[in-house]
Amino acid sequence: MNTVMKRVIVDYKKLTQEILDLLVEKYPDGYKTKDIVVFRNAQNDIIEAVEVRTEDTVYLVKVSQRLLDTIEDYDADEDFDEDSDDEMQEEPSEEVDFD
Repeated sequence: MNTVMKRVIVDYKKLTQEILDLLVEKYPDGYKTKDIVVFRNAQNDIIEAVEVRTEDTVYLVKVSQRLLDTIEDYDADEDFDEDSDDEMQEEPSEEVDFD
């Protein structure tokens, strides 16, 4: 059985956490020019987007500098969270009496 997938165009401002997770998973090092899909929307505007999929939906996320910044910030936040787990514990300093 061949099911038709829903196609949804998503602007940066309307990114959900789920779509952002999919973007970061598919493009962990950011997207390249070859990853960009170019098409015309219903208003005949040229749209550039990157594609991510779920089981029933194809999301076309409009490409912008803000999207790239968001993906990079997401990675930086993950790196920070991972680093915080490995924080070094400082030993209490020893007091010295000079009497």
